[in-house]
Amino acid sequence: MILYLHGFRSSPNSFKARVMAARLVELGRGDEWCCPMLPVSPLGTVALVESLVRDARNVTVVGSSLGGFFATYLAEKHGWPAVLLNPAVVPQRDLSHYLGEQPLWHGGGSIVVESRHLDELRALSVASVTRPERYYLIAATGDEVLDYREMLAHYPGARTTLIEGSDHAISEFPRYVDEVLAFCDARPPAPREAA
Repeated sequence: MILYLHGFRSSPNSFKARVMAARLVELGRGDEWCCPMLPVSPLGTVALVESLVRDARNVTVVGSSLGGFFATYLAEKHGWPAVLLNPAVVPQRDLSHYLGEQPLWHGGGSIVVESRHLDELRALSVASVTRPERYYLIAATGDEVLDYREMLAHYPGARTTLIEGSDHAISEFPRYVDEVLAFCDARPPAPREAA
């Protein structure tokens, strides 16, 4: 299963999610795709995702922006491989400027960000990743929302594609979708058990 987690104020109708879904359909693999609409509550997001994959085998999580933060938490908790697309590293800091009602990017509507959501993000923070080979980071130096240097520092040793320029949306994502799928298919080896 390829589990895609969208970013803040985004949806399953985001550009990168649509590109990945379409490519999997082209490859006859549409049944591997799961991209839920995430709730505003970070703890609610984790609970939803874990309920969706309860019986799934071979989960790879792909997270964009805030979804990358959740992907990191879930990868560490469950041992899943994770692809991170311009991931948020310290969202509790970044989203503190977005308290209150916020419009959604797709389909209208809004969400209400409360201070308790920032506390939930703090509770889900991963200080450092334990197995960098489990991660594939795609970061753009031209990201106008998040600092790519924080991303690089947070995922040392991870497979990394650094895009010179670009933007937060990674507008040229179709160029990278097959690399993302190849990583999803490769499934990094499980850690060895201690003797």
